[in-house]
Amino acid sequence: MPALSPMGLVRSRVYMPWVPIPDGRMVELPGRGSTYVTDTPGPSPDSSTVVLLHALGCTGLLTWFPVIQRLAQKHRVVTLDQRWHGRGVKSADFSLHDCADDVAALVDVLELRDVIVAGYSMGGVVAQRVWRQHPDLVRGLVLCSTADRFQLSAVERLFFTGMGASMLGLREVSRSRTATRAARAAAAAVDLRPTDIQDWALAEFRSTSPWAVGQALAALGRHHSRPWLGRIDVPTAVVVTTGDRVIPAERQVGLARSIRGATMHEVDSGHAACVLESEKFVPAFLEAVATVNARSRDTFFWGDRAAPRPPV
Repeated sequence: MPALSPMGLVRSRVYMPWVPIPDGRMVELPGRGSTYVTDTPGPSPDSSTVVLLHALGCTGLLTWFPVIQRLAQKHRVVTLDQRWHGRGVKSADFSLHDCADDVAALVDVLELRDVIVAGYSMGGVVAQRVWRQHPDLVRGLVLCSTADRFQLSAVERLFFTGMGASMLGLREVSRSRTATRAARAAAAAVDLRPTDIQDWALAEFRSTSPWAVGQALAALGRHHSRPWLGRIDVPTAVVVTTGDRVIPAERQVGLARSIRGATMHEVDSGHAACVLESEKFVPAFLEAVATVNARSRDTFFWGDRAAPRPPV
């Protein structure tokens, strides 16, 4: 399920071109905890904001670093580490519902406006829930390499349920040793030289504990948004990774067809396209964001209802 793996990063060292890594900071979400956030300004104060939600077992920067610089040419760009990932909020349990509320809290704290929420894999599931729980905050969605549900077969049900249960014993280890050491290593790696990109990526990957991955997998196994996807009333784009062996392309296409008016943007790549095939993924993602942004600016909102913008 994770979009990346340490072995994949090692094998792909020569395919990870250096790009600037934005600086970040810890941001307190009132009543919820603190998380690591990057906030890259757009070209003007009136630029719309794209909030980027990362994949399972990754961090905000690890999933999205190839796209941030180019996306910031037209938008304000915000990433955050989701719960129990990287330097994200630590809590007793992991839930997608809480992840979505964290995003809403960050939008409020940073006073973000004209927000497009974009998510990759697990982040795409959280993005769906952000609209579901806070529709007034969302002006558009970009859902990448993701689906509306995961437990479609007996094997999948066993995998998602068993993974969460098997990771419970790692909770204290995750809290006391693994997550702490890895988070410190990731923080120390932010001061980069061009040749350090692979080392930094590995440190980011290791900053999420096995317990967190197991709990997130279990939560994803319980996710099922098909009953309400048809009610999404903001411009939406779905980026489909056609060679995906983790979330088959037909499920991604099914997600797009369940959302009224959603556009599809295909990438001939696998599930780790966001980084390991970024030369293919980034142009398709930018196209998807541009499409959603243009459509959202042609739409005005009455409370929780969207309608075409009247002629001037």
